[in-house]
Amino acid sequence: MCSEITQKDSLLLPANLPATLQCVNRHEWLSTAQRLHQAGAELLTLWGADDRGRDGCFHMYAAYLTANEVLVVKHAPEATNLTYPDLGGLFPAARRMQRAVYDLLGIAAYPRDERSWLRHGSWPEKVFPLRKDVDRQQEFPLVSAPYLFVSVAGDGVHEIPVGPVHAGTIEPGHFRFSVVGEKVLRLEERLGYTHKGVARRFEQLPQHEGHRLAARLSGDAAVAFSWAYCTALESITRVTCPPRAVALRALALELERVANHLGDLGALGNDAGFAFGLTQFSRLKEDLLRANATAFGARYLLDYIIPGGVAVDVSVSAQRLLLEQCKTLQQAVPMLRTIYDDHAGLQDRMRETGRLEHAIAVELGATGLAARASGIARDLRVNYPWPPYSQLLPSLAMQRSGDVFARVQVRFDETLESLRLCNVLLQELPSGSIQTVVPLAEADRLGLGLIESWRGPVLIALETEAGGSIRRCHAHDSSWQNWPLLEYAVMGNIVPDFPLINKSFNLSYSGHDG
Repeated sequence: MCSEITQKDSLLLPANLPATLQCVNRHEWLSTAQRLHQAGAELLTLWGADDRGRDGCFHMYAAYLTANEVLVVKHAPEATNLTYPDLGGLFPAARRMQRAVYDLLGIAAYPRDERSWLRHGSWPEKVFPLRKDVDRQQEFPLVSAPYLFVSVAGDGVHEIPVGPVHAGTIEPGHFRFSVVGEKVLRLEERLGYTHKGVARRFEQLPQHEGHRLAARLSGDAAVAFSWAYCTALESITRVTCPPRAVALRALALELERVANHLGDLGALGNDAGFAFGLTQFSRLKEDLLRANATAFGARYLLDYIIPGGVAVDVSVSAQRLLLEQCKTLQQAVPMLRTIYDDHAGLQDRMRETGRLEHAIAVELGATGLAARASGIARDLRVNYPWPPYSQLLPSLAMQRSGDVFARVQVRFDETLESLRLCNVLLQELPSGSIQTVVPLAEADRLGLGLIESWRGPVLIALETEAGGSIRRCHAHDSSWQNWPLLEYAVMGNIVPDFPLINKSFNLSYSGHDG
């Protein structure tokens, strides 16, 4: 059974978003989820833990975002069968998370989908790599086994397998289409090919080094993940970053958002047969990355956010350079937007294509950019603003049609809003230091970091150990919630439109697989 919650079990978060840790039994695990579902709460993430060396239990955790807090529910399944009630009927995004937990720890949702999600034959079925008693040095032969995709039968129905290996540098993922002619009846994804074992790797790192691994979970969201990790550690140690460091963190996060949106807008134009868009947006993104290299010492800010602050200050000349870059983008992006909006070929390809209706988005738990394009008004920077966003008052970018065009429009709106925020941050950058000392955290502490990346919320749940080590670190990317959306958005469309629809979501393989 679960031990009584003590002060050391208390959950810590920055003051802008309070959090609660609630220990529940098997019945309460499900009834709490039902109550939260009825109240409109969002399932942020779900993970398991082997705490047998600590209190003799395995544990399951589920983190929910409510109207005014993060609630983390903790449950110790019975040791005799290691099962817990399935949450997939209430929160569909939980289904794949539950399958991943079983692959890693052998804790099973009941009833459960018995197909593996992360394992892919890389280790035997009854070996669970996150259990403490597994030999970390043991190697297993790769065993290939068939995966039971859901089949669709009927007159003229056939299957098209795509991947997992794709052309170019795209990461691996398998897409199984059931089609009639070129019309897609059903899509089923199989992911997990880029599973890297980062949960185990975190346990091998000192607390003050974990941010570097967090930044590499999904390279296009490096700032968001490293900020989330540092927030979790700073929450545990009760450290407040200097105002200048906080402003520079936000600047880095917004520049990361702008760079990704510029790249996506160009790629979406190209996928719709408009190579001019790719050329222009690629040029703008490259200029921004070069400005990053001059101002911060790196094109992509993988190691910029560190515990207690940031690694590099921004000089006066760098501020001027970034302000000039923002000014250039603020002139160029609206001009290109006009071209996109007036181009008949682009409009024909994007409007009504890959539509994710609002009701489906709500039911499936859509989050981030994809949710906002389907009429869900949710952005952590707006709904739960943390410093400096509580002073910046960012605007919410939202569309309602839920098609490729809507996701393009959200990108345009967010790009321009991020450029506005960058201007304010650069012009009103506080003086002072950029770092403060973060002490080693005590053992048995749990802290959360929750940051809105350009793709959607990323979360770090950090548990500390004595001597400055990490007991456990669970990292979650919003792609877990949003990959299933793609399966619905592509239904009824033609196969040649899949690359365009897929790119309009632009979800992370690496961040999802962990």
